[in-house]
Amino acid sequence: MKKYILPILLFTASFALSQENYNTESYSVSLEDIESSTFVKDSTANAFVIYEYGNSYIHKYDYDLRTEEKYKIKIINREGFENANVVIYQYKNSYQSERVEDIFGATYNMIDGKVVKTQLQEQDIYKEQLDENRTIIKFTLPNIKEGSVITYSYKTRSPFIFKYHGWDFQSEIPKLYSEYNTSIPGNYLYNIKLVGGQKLVINESAIEKKCLETFRGASADCAVSKYAMKDIPAFIEEDYMTTKSNYLARIEYELQTFKGMDGTVKHYTKTWDAVDKELRTDKEIGKQLKKKVDAEEILPTSIFNEADDLKKAKAIFQFVQENYTWNEEYKLFTGASINDIIKTKSGNVSSINILLHNLLKESDIEVKPVLLSTRENGFPTTLFPVLSDFNYQIVQAKINNKTYLLDATDNYLNFGEIPFRCLNDKGRLVDFKNGSSWIDLKPSTPSKVFYNVEINLNDVILSGNVNTKRTGYHAFNSRKLYYKNNSEYLNKLENRHPDLEILDFEVISESKTSPDFKEAYNIEYNYAGAGDKIYLNPFIFKFFNENPLKLQERTYPIDFGYEDSYYYLFKLELNDEYEVIEMPKTANLILPNNTGQILLNAYQIGENLNILFKIDFNKSIYEVEYYPYLKEFMAKIVDIQNNSLILLEKTK
Repeated sequence: MKKYILPILLFTASFALSQENYNTESYSVSLEDIESSTFVKDSTANAFVIYEYGNSYIHKYDYDLRTEEKYKIKIINREGFENANVVIYQYKNSYQSERVEDIFGATYNMIDGKVVKTQLQEQDIYKEQLDENRTIIKFTLPNIKEGSVITYSYKTRSPFIFKYHGWDFQSEIPKLYSEYNTSIPGNYLYNIKLVGGQKLVINESAIEKKCLETFRGASADCAVSKYAMKDIPAFIEEDYMTTKSNYLARIEYELQTFKGMDGTVKHYTKTWDAVDKELRTDKEIGKQLKKKVDAEEILPTSIFNEADDLKKAKAIFQFVQENYTWNEEYKLFTGASINDIIKTKSGNVSSINILLHNLLKESDIEVKPVLLSTRENGFPTTLFPVLSDFNYQIVQAKINNKTYLLDATDNYLNFGEIPFRCLNDKGRLVDFKNGSSWIDLKPSTPSKVFYNVEINLNDVILSGNVNTKRTGYHAFNSRKLYYKNNSEYLNKLENRHPDLEILDFEVISESKTSPDFKEAYNIEYNYAGAGDKIYLNPFIFKFFNENPLKLQERTYPIDFGYEDSYYYLFKLELNDEYEVIEMPKTANLILPNNTGQILLNAYQIGENLNILFKIDFNKSIYEVEYYPYLKEFMAKIVDIQNNSLILLEKTK
C-alpha cells in the first residue's frame, strides 16, 4: 500500500489548488469563481473581494468628476452574507449635488450543476436622507447562499472637483486584487497621499495630451495613473490602536491649486505661514487668545498674589479645572467668546483651554496654544496644513525652563498630564511671532504599577497585606474610578477577586489629582490543599487576564500610547511549618532591540519565599514587525500568571 501514498497526497494537493482558481483579472464571473469554495490565504475569512476596479476622471464636456466602480465578491459562509448589503453615500450642499447612476448588481450560484444568475431589481434600491448634506443609497444583492459570487457596479457624478475621489484598497474583508485609475488635468494640482502599510504592485503614470478643451480653444493635458494592490489582508481591529483611518490602506487627494483656463489661480492648500496669519486674526482662536481677562478679579487673592511661578500655575490650572465645566464637545474653534465662558462657566475644549491660556498669560506665565487631533479623530496631516484634521486644543506652558502640556477639561488630571485621548503622535504648537511647529505629544511622567503582597501561612487560610502604587496613566485611571464613587471602586475590586476577602481598605494618596495613587488593604485567601501538601499560585493579582493580541497577522502598529512597567513582589512567610518542594522557574524574555522584558525570579531566604515579577514595555508604539514577538511576549505573561505554582509540604 505504501506505493500509493505519494500519488494520493499529490492528488489531494492539486485538488485543493483547483478549488481556488479565482479570476482576479476582470470583473467577469468565471465558472471557477463560483465553484471554488475555500480561501487558503485567510481561513478565518467569511467573504473576500476577488476583483474590484475604480476609474475617476474629469468629464471633458461638463467638467464634473466621474467615477466608475465595480466589485466582485465571494461569499464563503453565512457570516459573510452581510457583504451583500451595499451602502453608497451621496453628498450635496445648498447649490449642488452628487448623483449615483447606472446601478447594476447580480448574484451567481451553482444550483443542481447549473449557474443561476439573479439580477438586482430597480425596486429593491432605496434612498434615505441621512442628514442635510448626505443621502444614502442602499440595496441588498438577491438570492445569497453560501458559495455565492456577487457583483455590483455604479457610476457617480460629482460637481465637487476640490474633493477628488479617493480609493480604499483595504477593508474588513481580504482582497485578491484592487485597482484604481485616475485622470487628472494639469490645471488641477492635488496633494496625493498613500496611507497604510500595504505596497502597490502597480504604480504607473503617463500624460494624455489635450484631455480637456474649452470652446475658446484652451486645453489641458492629463496625468493618467494606475494603482493596484494584490493579496490585501483584511483590516481587523484589535486592542492598542488609534482609529482605523490612520492605517487603512488607501489613496487620498487634497486639492492644492486650481489654475483656470483664463489664467486665474486659486490656492486651496495653504502654507503654515498663511494659516498662522489666518489663525492670528480668527475671531474664535487668535482674537480669543489675545483677549485680556481680569485675572485679579477672576482668581482668588491667594492665587493671584502667589510669588512662585510654578505654584501659581498649578493653582490657576486647578482653579479652572474645578470652576469651569467641559461640555464634552471636541472643537478646534470656541463657538463663543471668552467672556461668555467666564459667565456660563461651561464650554467646549477650546474654550476651556483658551481661558486657561489667558489666565496664565495674564499671570506672566509663558504659554502657547497647541492644536491636535484626538486618537479617535486620526493623525493630522503633517505634509501640509489641513485645519479640519484638528479637533482639540491644549496649552503649552514654560516655567523655570521646563515645558508642561496642560488640559483643564478633566478634574482628575495632574498638572502636566494630558488625557490619553490626546496621545496621538504630534500636535501643532502655535506661535504667532516665530511661526508654528510640530511637537511630540508624549507623557511627562512614567506609567507604572507596583504590587507588594506579603502573606502568612497557617492551617486554615492565607492572610496578609497588600500595598499598591500606580503612577502616570495607571494612577489617573484609578484616581478617576475611586474618587467618582469609592464604594463602587471597592465593589469592583472585590468582584475581580472573588476568592479574596478584602479588609481595612484605604487610599493613601492625598487627592484626586495626586501624581500617584496608593492603596493598602489586608486580605484573607483560601488555598487548595491536599493532606500535608499545599498548591499555591502566587499571582493572586494579575496584570493581564488573557492575551489581547490574537490576530494571525496585524497590518498596523501596536499603539499603547505610553511606555509602562509592572512590578509584582510576593513574599510568603513559611513559619517553620512548611518546606518548599517546588517554586516557579526563573524566566527572562527580552523583546528585539531591548524594547521590552519579562523577568521572573523566585528564591528562598531563610523562612521566606520571595518572588519578583517584572514587565517592561520600553516603547509606546511598536511597529508591525514586532507583532509576533509581542504576541508571544503577552502569551508568556499570561502563562506565568496563570500557571506558576508553589508546592509546599508540612515539615515533620
